[in-house]
Amino acid sequence: MSTADRPARLAVVHPDAATVAAATAARLLLHLVDGQATRRPLHVGLTGGTVGIRTLREVAASPLRDAVDWTGVHLWWGDERFLPAGHADRNETQAREALLDALPIPPENVHPVPAADAPGIHRPEDAAVVYAAELARFAADEEPGDDSGPAVPSFDVLLLGMGPDGHVASLFPGHDGVGVVDRTVIGVHESPKPPSERVSLTWPAIEAAREVWLVVAGADKADAAARGLAGDDVVRTPAAGALGRRRTLWLLDVEAASAVPAD
Repeated sequence: MSTADRPARLAVVHPDAATVAAATAARLLLHLVDGQATRRPLHVGLTGGTVGIRTLREVAASPLRDAVDWTGVHLWWGDERFLPAGHADRNETQAREALLDALPIPPENVHPVPAADAPGIHRPEDAAVVYAAELARFAADEEPGDDSGPAVPSFDVLLLGMGPDGHVASLFPGHDGVGVVDRTVIGVHESPKPPSERVSLTWPAIEAAREVWLVVAGADKADAAARGLAGDDVVRTPAAGALGRRRTLWLLDVEAASAVPAD
């Protein structure tokens, strides 16, 4: 994927995973407070995973949490496991337990991916169609007369984790999903990481974000982080294609950054 007209990727390295989570939470809250001074609503894409959920717990525990007007924030997910509602492995379930149940946020501002047992949902593709329609309902019209962009809100921040194989959201190396550009959401089958069925944003939706933050920790992520920061082929390292329109931040711990050249 082309990086033309995109700001350079920036890496911020913290001592350990706990610091990555705490610093990312503080960064996110300050970003929301600043953003609300100039526009509303704000849209944030959440991620799952160990560090992603730990970040949400840090948000819940932060005194800065109450400085945000949560009635003016909408929350989304970059991907979801295709499982029944309330399943412990759903990103939504973990996010609610870590943060959302403690927030004074209107229920209608939280936009989970439809669960596998939702009415009319039988396959990941069904959930993808419904989620794409929900995203389209909130698509920003920042450029009057220009309808060429994807039908999604321009996420103020899209948080993404990364797997040791370099996947982001549920876009896996070598899978068909990394080449999809004609839809904003897809169903995923035969995921190399269980569960095998998932729902994921695609590149058009990801690249519509104002800012993309990749939150990555652990020595097992080091090689993929180095490839992603270097702009590797997205078929081999999908994380390389996760680019924000205004900023792309890699928030790493020392172990995850250990293979990144010092310069």
